Amino acid sequence: MKLYLSSFRLGDHPERLVALLPPAARVAVICNSIDAESPAVRREKVAEEIAWLTELGLQPEELDLRSCTGDALQAALRSYDGVWVRGGNVFVLRAVMAQSGADQILPELIRSEQIVYAGYSAGPCVLAPSLRGLELCDDADAVDGEIIWDGLGLLDHAIVPHLDSPGHPETELLEKVAGLYVRTGVPYLPMRDGEALVIDGNRRELVKADRRA
Repeated sequence: MKLYLSSFRLGDHPERLVALLPPAARVAVICNSIDAESPAVRREKVAEEIAWLTELGLQPEELDLRSCTGDALQAALRSYDGVWVRGGNVFVLRAVMAQSGADQILPELIRSEQIVYAGYSAGPCVLAPSLRGLELCDDADAVDGEIIWDGLGLLDHAIVPHLDSPGHPETELLEKVAGLYVRTGVPYLPMRDGEALVIDGNRRELVKADRRA
């Protein structure tokens, strides 16, 4: 697998993401975690993601899982070198992944290294075996329909982003998630903003955040 899993946005070392991809890679930008936002706010946030990735020399474009499903989604995903999955509400993201079939298509493409999976916050969190505990931070009731508690299971542990990150509004809520995992014995990776977990085949590294003054 080739994964670039950031706590927040691109992280402090986005060159590590670029290194996983071919030159001028085509990247599908998946922003369904913010589907509950107003259309205008959602468009603005999608544009920000595309701008950041374009600055890295990549060729990003949005892939909306609400309008691309099943065989069409499989064909679309196979045309990209990577996916970038934005942060937001992990339960909304997980539900749309199920409705579109992405939760069946992506794991196969990721495990066979046909596609690089990257993203931040909810994007990495959805790869865990279970999403239990994240309801302390994200509103599970924002899902229109059934709440899916199983993650995609590409990781054997949970990820708790934004810890010890005073500038992030959810850092205190995620401290509660980490505390719950400690009490209940759930294995998890704590991450500060700026950090990213990079997995390249058998190589695994938590790239640390730059030192703050």
